[in-house]
Amino acid sequence: MSSPAAARAAAGTSVTDLVSPVNGAPLRPHGPGLLSDGERLWPVVAGIPWLRAGREELRERAVRRVGEGDPAGAAVVLLADTDDWWDGPVPPPGALRAALGAATLREAVALLGMGRVGDYFLHRWSDPTWLAVLALTDRHSPGRRPVLELACGAGHLLRELALRGHRDLTGVDVVFAKLWLARRFVAPGARLVCADLTAPWPLRPRGPAYVACHDALYFLPRKQEVVDRALEYAGGGPVVLGHCHNALVPGPGAGLPLDPAGWLSLLPGAVCYDDADLTRALLDGAAPRPRPAEDLARCEALALVCGPPPPPGHALPSPARPVPGRPLRPNPLYRDGLLHWPGPRWRDEYGPGAAAYLPERVDLSPGLLADARAGRLTPEVAGLARRRVLLDLPERW
Repeated sequence: MSSPAAARAAAGTSVTDLVSPVNGAPLRPHGPGLLSDGERLWPVVAGIPWLRAGREELRERAVRRVGEGDPAGAAVVLLADTDDWWDGPVPPPGALRAALGAATLREAVALLGMGRVGDYFLHRWSDPTWLAVLALTDRHSPGRRPVLELACGAGHLLRELALRGHRDLTGVDVVFAKLWLARRFVAPGARLVCADLTAPWPLRPRGPAYVACHDALYFLPRKQEVVDRALEYAGGGPVVLGHCHNALVPGPGAGLPLDPAGWLSLLPGAVCYDDADLTRALLDGAAPRPRPAEDLARCEALALVCGPPPPPGHALPSPARPVPGRPLRPNPLYRDGLLHWPGPRWRDEYGPGAAAYLPERVDLSPGLLADARAGRLTPEVAGLARRRVLLDLPERW
């Protein structure tokens, strides 16, 4: 039996923060890689507590593998799990096991059979909605408050905050494979929890916090329950809802969108933004301007923010600008200087917006590339970084 300290380290999270999504009891260490709520065991794999309610057979299989001393087998079990929106095939166990040894994010995404979701994760740093996230986070900064990102995916925002010195970062997602990518390649230092946001949350509030949910809430049923839980967890801190699809404007995205009035009814009194305005603000280096909800009937997506700014003196470096000294490299969408979209789905959804700042052809001189690799933010390097021609990608992208 391992010590409680060792079990907490294996869990990758403070057990005092976690409760069972089934009976609400505090989760306690129960040997390496397991937590107990007094009635059942829950697996912790790759430092990620897996706390999905309503998946009893899957939970028991993963717990059994952990108990047998086979964490890799438990990971293969959980990597096969998906959300209710996924309509692609599940990769065979051999491919899932091979993904555990993947050397790069690209290789792992391919072995996990993520398809269009994999394209989204690999090229998230280039899409217009990501620029909107950065502009919104810059305008409504978490400061040094604890951050909880809902439906965090592969941890892109958590990574940006970590690079700028934020140390209290938690990400929750319903798909273990996405969190595993975050742990392995994108945001290894963040606290990650696999749980369903529409079920009772396994995280206890810890005082004022910054809660964000980007490009995901429109997929969820019972949105009001999710937002109410976000407000409770925030404890008077900001709640940020980014890229909420507008039901009044047809588009390529799936999900369960609302109209602007419907979104605002979830978060009364919130400040609202047109998502496209946020993207333009980042490209222009300007502060985004809020808009009344009634003026957003024609916008494709909107963002809402409710809560106070960070206290004076608690600011962190802006996520809208590169971190000085960090290497930048050419956007992998460019091959031999020519722009190539990663696939038809990405092109149709993000290409029209990205074409406004990604030129069809680039010619980067050796001197400019040397400055970029050294993290020297000359005006030319900084400008190309703002337009996403140069990117700060994970080392093992």
